[in-house]
Amino acid sequence: MSLVKLSIKGISYSQTQNGAYALILNEVDGDRKLPIVIGAFEAQSIAIALEKEIKPPRPLTHDLFKNFADRFDIVIKQVIIHKLVDGIFYSSIICERDRIEEIIDARTSDAIALALRFDAPIFTYKNILDKAGIYLQVNPFEGERNEDDPLDLADEQSNPVSAEMPYTNHTTEELYELLEVAVNSEDYEKAVKIRDEISRRGEK
Repeated sequence: MSLVKLSIKGISYSQTQNGAYALILNEVDGDRKLPIVIGAFEAQSIAIALEKEIKPPRPLTHDLFKNFADRFDIVIKQVIIHKLVDGIFYSSIICERDRIEEIIDARTSDAIALALRFDAPIFTYKNILDKAGIYLQVNPFEGERNEDDPLDLADEQSNPVSAEMPYTNHTTEELYELLEVAVNSEDYEKAVKIRDEISRRGEK
């Protein structure tokens, strides 16, 4: 399977889930984005690594790992997001010491926080990006919708039934339209949920 290189676009605060953030990865040689929901601590650690001028007074956990690795001549060569199961991304850290390569399993948020500190590239497999990547223009049904029958983009919470599973009652066409709206408004955490519902239907 071919690898696709990713870069970090930024971090978006979740508008619906307290303490959650969406880490946005960009396809380096393409237009797709890969949103990944992460926790507050990991978001802070990644944000600090992105802002080179910010130096915490004491090392964070990922800084401690970097210091430990440096002391024992361990280098992170690359990070690979290698699996996606039920909306959860799994990653591997490729390390090297004394020319011996080791592969270590890691949460994707931790792996990316370390990749930034080691200036290591981030990759995923093409099939994962095909399944979970999103475009700014994502709707394959564009132009087919009747303009006299607009899609209601109101808050799903107004309907107690749809609040439990907010996207199950939408058609696939409507999901693509909702996904485009979410991406354009940079509500990536919402986009993740819509994308997962589209992926779930494709697996049936």
